[in-house]
Amino acid sequence: MMEKIIQLMKSTPDMELPPKIFNEMEGEFIEYIEGESLTVKFPIKRYYSNPFGFMQGGMIVAAIDNTLAPFSYLVSPVSITDNINTTFVRPIKMAYEFILVTAILIGKTPMKIHLRAEVKNPAGKLLAIGSSSSSVIRKTNTRK
Repeated sequence: MMEKIIQLMKSTPDMELPPKIFNEMEGEFIEYIEGESLTVKFPIKRYYSNPFGFMQGGMIVAAIDNTLAPFSYLVSPVSITDNINTTFVRPIKMAYEFILVTAILIGKTPMKIHLRAEVKNPAGKLLAIGSSSSSVIRKTNTRK
């Protein structure tokens, strides 16, 4: 599955896809439903923990962003994130070993993409939700 998704994303020239941070976080594409959703699995590494022993919020947001962005490349022309919001529903325990992040298409116009993310533990319990909006990048001719 990962190869198919990477091939779809590689149709975007001049971009390194998936980005280095996706690989550093050991993201694994699990399921892609064309035009609807993308699910990615991320291991929970010990050095992601906060002082309370839970997954640090910034790393949760990074996992969300590393799912929403690849999905956006699959459902729309190249875009850039305008905003990303996250609500933490419950702490992510290191004992979970991994989280599943699913990006869902909410809507799109010729110039905007709206996505939602759901973060779940291995048993399917909701841990966090996120949303983002992105602006489609228009190609322009530059004069030299």
